[in-house]
Amino acid sequence: MTTGFRSSAVAASMALFVAFSGEPHAQTQLKSTDLTTQNAVANYNAGNLNAARSEFKRAAQKGSRLAEFNYAMMLLNGEGGPADVDEGKVWLRRAADADMTHAQYVYGKMYDDGQFVDKDPAEAHRWFLRAANQGHVQAELALANQFLDGRGTARDNTQAFAWYKKAAQGGDMTAQYVAGSFYERGGDGVERNLNVARAYYAAAAAQGDPAAKLKYLQLSAELERSKPQ
Repeated sequence: MTTGFRSSAVAASMALFVAFSGEPHAQTQLKSTDLTTQNAVANYNAGNLNAARSEFKRAAQKGSRLAEFNYAMMLLNGEGGPADVDEGKVWLRRAADADMTHAQYVYGKMYDDGQFVDKDPAEAHRWFLRAANQGHVQAELALANQFLDGRGTARDNTQAFAWYKKAAQGGDMTAQYVAGSFYERGGDGVERNLNVARAYYAAAAAQGDPAAKLKYLQLSAELERSKPQ
């Protein structure tokens, strides 16, 4: 069982379920596929995995992107029935092609990690970029990491910083710390600014990053010492 994918499935289910009425196709009364997907989410969260898998499949076959994604995750993880990796990849690709950003991110991560497919950082980059361009925070962070490492694309610290900053503004703790480090040291098109760095470290620290808290305290002391007497 691939627990990393399982946790992504749960998180995506809950996030999209909460905002379900905001889907472009939603009407005053939900479509039967929407109701089936909601029932599947409820069954999944209640631990009724066999029922959830059956309902996700039924809704996926009628075009629900959320159902396509979650049915894919259950197939890949072997939840509610035997694992079927080939079929799972088909449904994950359908959700990604239907422009579901989290499916695009997970599909890219699959290629970045070489899980269920041959490792292909360039293919991962293509899917991360599609999702990041639509504001998917995890994809923005993944894209930033690729630009910083030169993995799947040419190394480009300027692009890396731009995507770290976007992910940081989207609330990602890791990206907040890294954005702070860019501002702390300066360079790569970033003007050194300890006050901005301190603010990013503070944001990461507020989410529980102990290293960011230490950096925040260090910069606070440095800025205090540099004040005119």
